[in-house]
Amino acid sequence: MTDRSTWYPRPVTSTDRPTRADATRNRALLLAAAEAEFAERGPSASVADIARRAGVAKGTLFRHFPTKEDLIAAIVCGHIAVLADAARQLADAPDPGAALLEFLTIAADQRQRHDLTFLQSASAGDPRVAEAGDALHTNLETLVERARQAGAIRADVTEADIFLMMCAPIHIVENLAAPSPLLWQRYLAIIFDGLRPDGAHPLPQPAPVI
Repeated sequence: MTDRSTWYPRPVTSTDRPTRADATRNRALLLAAAEAEFAERGPSASVADIARRAGVAKGTLFRHFPTKEDLIAAIVCGHIAVLADAARQLADAPDPGAALLEFLTIAADQRQRHDLTFLQSASAGDPRVAEAGDALHTNLETLVERARQAGAIRADVTEADIFLMMCAPIHIVENLAAPSPLLWQRYLAIIFDGLRPDGAHPLPQPAPVI
């Protein structure tokens, strides 16, 4: 899948070597450009177009991401890491229920701004993505457990339930032709009210294992 057909690197001199700041900036530019190209063109997006959009040489792209699979995995891992970090930071919040709602808000907002459906499918089975996902599950489990113990959510709601609900508000409004940008917040509020223990009825099926 890697396109190297027209790339012939020349010898690198000391003045050519990028600084750490240059490398960090180039990596960020490449990830942003790649995500935009994939959003527009899907799997047919070429590494040449990604490099051009980022404003760097194709050789710079290959130094950071030797294959397109590496690039896709890096995008997906980056977004998962944002959620994992949010869950970790919210775990010590004084109000566990509000913290869980804030996490779900962050997750839904991310899903609205970044549709990773193709990229997630393309990176399924990648061990780097699996490792990032494990960190998210671990941090989210802590967040959910604290909310359960505080009585903010019903006792039979699990981390798997919350994980599967993260994108639900966005999926709901995608059924409309032109939803208002914040309409998903209405459905997140409905979903979260359904998580509360007040007036809850027994759930008909056990939680899934994911």
